[in-house]
Amino acid sequence: MKTISKETDPRYLACPIRQVITRFGDKWTLLVLGILGSSDQKKMRYSEIHEKMLDCSQKMLSQTLKNLESNKLINRKVYPEVPPRVDIASPN
Repeated sequence: MKTISKETDPRYLACPIRQVITRFGDKWTLLVLGILGSSDQKKMRYSEIHEKMLDCSQKMLSQTLKNLESNKLINRKVYPEVPPRVDIASPN
């Protein structure tokens, strides 16, 4: 059986388009940014975002929000309460 090499050419890693696609390439990231951008509120609760994205699982939404936070595209504040409360806002 033939094996396929998955090595990435270093020239591609420096490509700005590849970096943009890596950061925004999945549909959930674009939907979350669209929801946050179109909201009149400065910050939204996790549940408010999830209400607008019912086809996205809670796990996937949580991962997407954490990824956006690690890329400094949103600010996520978790409050030490039961049940947990999370506010999500644009970094502006």
